[in-house]
Amino acid sequence: MSPPPSQPFGGRWREVLPVVLRWGLPVLWLLWAPLAWWVAPRESSEAQLDRDLVTGRVVTFQRASGWADDDAYWASPPRLRYAANGGLLVWTVPNGQTRYAFGASPDAYLVEPDPSAGVGPGWREARLAAIAGTWRMDGGSAQRIANAAGLFAGVLTVVWLGRLIGGAPPLAGTRWFWFWVGFLPLGVGVLAWMYRELWKPPPGPVPGRSSGWRGVGWLLLASIGISLLVSVARGLLGTMVVPG
Repeated sequence: MSPPPSQPFGGRWREVLPVVLRWGLPVLWLLWAPLAWWVAPRESSEAQLDRDLVTGRVVTFQRASGWADDDAYWASPPRLRYAANGGLLVWTVPNGQTRYAFGASPDAYLVEPDPSAGVGPGWREARLAAIAGTWRMDGGSAQRIANAAGLFAGVLTVVWLGRLIGGAPPLAGTRWFWFWVGFLPLGVGVLAWMYRELWKPPPGPVPGRSSGWRGVGWLLLASIGISLLVSVARGLLGTMVVPG
């Protein structure tokens, strides 16, 4: 008896690709989510900045006027609007986390003048100014972790969009429906697409599949719901557990 003919490469690839996507996309999300959570800015206080500064835990520091998120792609870390006299103080600590506080003026000082210690007005600003230059050049461990998180987020987004646009038509919703739902924060929309289209797909196209307009509606409503849940969780657990 002759052996069965071997499948062409394209046939084998069509069998392997769904398995790779079914497991690879959740792995990418699991690689991104903890890193993005770890380096997400955590609200703190000037007093904590002073303590971190005294103990030598301020790795990088930058003054800013706020966050520049308008041009950020999906899941990227927030960027600063740099301002020499800005009221937003942002600093990183050795474990790679980012902290921020409001309201410090450039002429603030750390402690009351002490001639014997050589500490007077402007001492805090002098120390912070010496650290500030490293933020844009290197950023320390926080920047490296944020870059890794951004890389995983970028790969996840490209693979998801490539499969959504170039792959087989989705079964539980139209391409436009999943396109809009996929932009839900925290990767929730991509997780929903993975579960419904890769892990638990319907046996065939669902009659009256959700349209793009329904996807826009889900995006708006679910985004509001997720924001409310995150706000409540932050109020209950604190910004160290639920940053933002």
